Amino acid sequence: MALLTTRRLEQVGVAALIGAAGAVQFSIAVGQTLVAISMAAWLGLLATGARPFRAPRMFWPLAAYAALTLVSSAFSRQPLTSFADCKQLLLFLLVPLTYELMTGRRASTLLTVVMSLGAASAAVGIFEYAILHFDTLGRRPQGTLGHYMTYSGLLMLVIAVAAARILFSERERTWAVLVMPALLVAVSLTLTRNAWVGVCAAAALLLLLKDFRLLAALPVVAAILFGIAPTDMQARFRSIFNVNDPSNRDRVAMIQEGEHMIRNHPLVGVGPNMVPVLYAEYRVPGAVEKVNPHLHNVPLQIAAERGLPALAAWLAFIGLLIADVSRRFRAGRNRFISAAALAAVVSMLSAGLFEYNFGDSEFLMLFLVIVTLPFAVDRDAAPAPAATVPGR
Repeated sequence: MALLTTRRLEQVGVAALIGAAGAVQFSIAVGQTLVAISMAAWLGLLATGARPFRAPRMFWPLAAYAALTLVSSAFSRQPLTSFADCKQLLLFLLVPLTYELMTGRRASTLLTVVMSLGAASAAVGIFEYAILHFDTLGRRPQGTLGHYMTYSGLLMLVIAVAAARILFSERERTWAVLVMPALLVAVSLTLTRNAWVGVCAAAALLLLLKDFRLLAALPVVAAILFGIAPTDMQARFRSIFNVNDPSNRDRVAMIQEGEHMIRNHPLVGVGPNMVPVLYAEYRVPGAVEKVNPHLHNVPLQIAAERGLPALAAWLAFIGLLIADVSRRFRAGRNRFISAAALAAVVSMLSAGLFEYNFGDSEFLMLFLVIVTLPFAVDRDAAPAPAATVPGR
């Protein structure tokens, strides 16, 4: 009976987590509900002693980052406002959850679901552009999500996964090849420059990992795509290099504002969710917008909100993540899964220089699942850097 209960809990957890990774591309509510079901099943496994608590070592600096966030909230000018933002920290439990449940072929199945529903989401965006005229900066394709930034960020991650499967998977490449055009068209139509940068960075990394000579094809392909792109898309791309573009000038101003926040609050920051509250106090003369919800830069936002120690913990998480996944890739084990994770990290970091994507719940959910998969598939195959709670 105990064995049957354990098996059922595991089956429920696996099915719900796979469903969440796909559903989050359409609805944050459905995605979070499925994550909650999966976590409940996982906690059931822990409570019955059927599974110990296990996590890859990159989880622990992430846990330290969460703890430092709580400290920052306690010292915030408005603690209730900051603590309300801390509920997102629960998503970090996706790392040990994915590590425990997504072993073996389950990881590949999850990524197939992610790609398939990503293609469906891309089709929705293309429909919005072509039929509903979501074709201006003020009205861009956003799928069924609340914002085009979230939509383009998720498409970016799915493109990283699909490209990794095309280049490194030993099988099941055909579906990735078929869905890639829709994904690329949809992310292009969003006119979201940070996602374009992230896609290019992920593609460059994957080509470099496959054969560095393939990098020569990247500018050629980019030039061809630019040549056939609509005029508004070409203009949007050129604006990346225009220092007088209002959004570019505002981002420069946000860097200055973030520096002032860090200088005044180096240890604990101004507090989570306090950047928009205190924006007027730090706004510089060159700023375009009167207020911004965040500073459009992941490292800058973390340091300004939560302090330099929190930034150091986050950088340690990224460093360990890249080092350990790279080791698995070089060892030749599950190269597609490892390549997809590395591409997701590079795309997040590149796009994150211009957008606070690490603070987007939908993006964070899918990102954490993808980057944990290499550790999960490798968990029972060979010794891997991981931590187990003593006595469990």
